[in-house]
Amino acid sequence: MNPGLYIVATPIGNLGDITFRAVEMLKAAHVIVAEDTRHTRKLLERYDIHAPTLSCHKFNEASRVSAILDRIRGGAVVALVTDSGMPAVSDPGSRVVAACRAAGLHATVLPGPSAVTAAVALCGFGGGGFRFEGFLSHKSAARRKRLAELAGEDVPVVLFESPYRVIKLMEEIRDVLGERPIFIGRELTKQFEECLSGTAADMLCSFSGRAVKGEFVIVISAAGGS
Repeated sequence: MNPGLYIVATPIGNLGDITFRAVEMLKAAHVIVAEDTRHTRKLLERYDIHAPTLSCHKFNEASRVSAILDRIRGGAVVALVTDSGMPAVSDPGSRVVAACRAAGLHATVLPGPSAVTAAVALCGFGGGGFRFEGFLSHKSAARRKRLAELAGEDVPVVLFESPYRVIKLMEEIRDVLGERPIFIGRELTKQFEECLSGTAADMLCSFSGRAVKGEFVIVISAAGGS
């Protein structure tokens, strides 16, 4: 295996969803650069992978770049993973990838699980493409403004949200987009996976009176609904 950066998609919940190629690559790596080494350790233990790990998250990624590039220049095979899904997609990794490419170092990707495409496949809003927005702003006014800008999109819009703001986001979608059909995937591929379809008002009713936990992917149907 050539020295370089190998961007590796990891399961979004169910550890059985990792690809054979990803397991082989992680076993061959000289070092695994991980968003949270404690979280990644669970995956590595499941597949008997013993490569050393190095943390690289949103707070230290800029300071890690030089060290990672030096390892590759020294002949290392470096695997880049995040807590789930594809690195550099609403997750750390972009700076490392950009630096490798700018330096002319080998960089390649091992595709795999994605919460985005999983939700798009499940939502039933058609196969004509989609727009991925990731996490909207933490500020309500900015979220409302962005939702209004996205209201006319002719393809579904995919959002990520945390359990701490999902209720507020549903209120904002209700207020800005009205009865627009939406889909929510909660804890996709995990034991307590939940898929909900309806309007934002329907979602608020569903979440009423219970603790809201887990990771959320929201798909807003295209203008005109379906």
